[in-house]
Amino acid sequence: MAGVFINLAAAVVITSADGAVLGACLALAAATLLFIFYIQPDASDLAPHRSKLDQLMERRDTIYDNLRDLRFEFRSGKYSEGDFDAMKTSLENEAALVLTEIDQVTESQVRRARGVRPVETERGPR
Repeated sequence: MAGVFINLAAAVVITSADGAVLGACLALAAATLLFIFYIQPDASDLAPHRSKLDQLMERRDTIYDNLRDLRFEFRSGKYSEGDFDAMKTSLENEAALVLTEIDQVTESQVRRARGVRPVETERGPR
């Protein structure tokens, strides 16, 4: 029995190299816990960065999809002709507004990007 206790005591002895590895593991675990529980990302990091034009194009595509679905559902007998016409008119008006906004955004981008062009004469540009 005495031999068993001596072997256990010898196995528990930690060398300095083992202590360094154990310390590094504990430091890594502490850093991981701090990162997980205390560091919060900014809201701007989580939100996708989309321009106004991207948002309008997505809205336009959604309206077109809704119009396509509405036509399909009308043909399958889900809506009466009066309901179909009212919903179709509403979606078309919304699409017109979105297309107008897209035109305004792209027009303002074109005006900003153009700059001044040289005046051309019969002989060529100055």
